[in-house]
Amino acid sequence: MNETLQEMVQNSFCNYKHFCFASSKLYELLVGTLPALGLPITDAQIAEMESHAEDIDFAMAAEEERKLRHDVMAHVHTFAHCCPTAAPIIHLGATSCYVGDNTDLIALRDGFNILLPKVSFDHNWMNAFLLDQERWFTGQKMPAVTRKTDD
Repeated sequence: MNETLQEMVQNSFCNYKHFCFASSKLYELLVGTLPALGLPITDAQIAEMESHAEDIDFAMAAEEERKLRHDVMAHVHTFAHCCPTAAPIIHLGATSCYVGDNTDLIALRDGFNILLPKVSFDHNWMNAFLLDQERWFTGQKMPAVTRKTDD
């Protein structure tokens, strides 16, 4: 398997580790904003979540998901096990969609960060091609643009 493909598989939406790490970070970010709303969240609870964001027991998470049949709540229970002081606030203000959708966005962003530097792109050719398409759609007769090859 080539290096780029391996990186993409590790970053994939289906990679449970990526989901767990990203959702831990999302909970941490969300809970960090809640004290400003007057909710009784301590710095110790936030620090505990920060310090355990990557300490995930994947076997426990898989077992919780098997029991609960809910990936997000399985992770909440597993993360709460790592952060007993923060357990009551971990899922506070979060919905499953908040976690799932934002985790997908994180995976997309990380995937683009893997791919974009590796993609060779001829901007001049693309600009000419798009102008040609615009002329075609507006009814202007213009010659087709052809891509130069490096012969």
